[in-house]
Amino acid sequence: MKIRAVCRGNPEVLSGKKYKSGINKTAVSGPMMVDAEGLVGDSICNRKHHGGVDQAIYLEGSLDLAWWAEELGRDLPPGTFGENLIVEGLDNRTLAVGDRFAIGDVLLEVTSPRMPCATFAARMGEPTLVKRYARAARAGAYCRVLQGGMIEAGQDVVFTAYHGVRVTLPEMMATYGKPLSLQDRQRYLAAPVNDRWTREM
Repeated sequence: MKIRAVCRGNPEVLSGKKYKSGINKTAVSGPMMVDAEGLVGDSICNRKHHGGVDQAIYLEGSLDLAWWAEELGRDLPPGTFGENLIVEGLDNRTLAVGDRFAIGDVLLEVTSPRMPCATFAARMGEPTLVKRYARAARAGAYCRVLQGGMIEAGQDVVFTAYHGVRVTLPEMMATYGKPLSLQDRQRYLAAPVNDRWTREM
C-alpha cells in the first residue's frame, strides 16, 4: 500500500449554507506535518462533530473512491469527500477499530467510520447522498494519531490488523443510533472506539 494523496482544506461557505466548513479539501504536494490533532494547517470549523484526537485524520481507500466515482457517475479528485489521506489499494469495508497504518514515522489507529451528514451532501450536490452512503456501508475511517511526524504522497503504508475482537466499520454503521445488545456493547467498549461513540452507547 502507498499514500496516493494528502489533502488539506480551507474554511469555505458551501452553496446554500450560511456556515463555514473545511470539507473542501485538495491534494497538496510535499511533506505535511501530522500531530495529535491531525494535519497541521487543515481547517476544521465544527469542533462539536468533527476533529479532536479520536477523529484527527479522515482516511479513504482508493478502491472505495473508485466505487463511488462509478456509482455517482463523476470524477472524484483527491479531497472530494473531505478526506485527508487516500490509501492506494485499500477497501474500507475490511477495516475494524484498532487497525493501524504506519506511514514513515506516523502511526494511525482506526477509531470509527465516517458518518455522512448534511454538509457532506451539500458539498457533493447530492441531496440523497446521506442515505446512499449509509446503505453502501463503504465508509471512510477516522483515525487517532498514536505517533506524529511528516507525511506525503507516495510513501509506503504498513497495515497491521487489530489483534483483539474485531468491530468492523460496516458493523458500526449498521448499528449507529440503535440499541446494542449487551454482548455487542461489551465488544465495542473492549475495542479502542472513538470516544464520541462510547459516550452514546
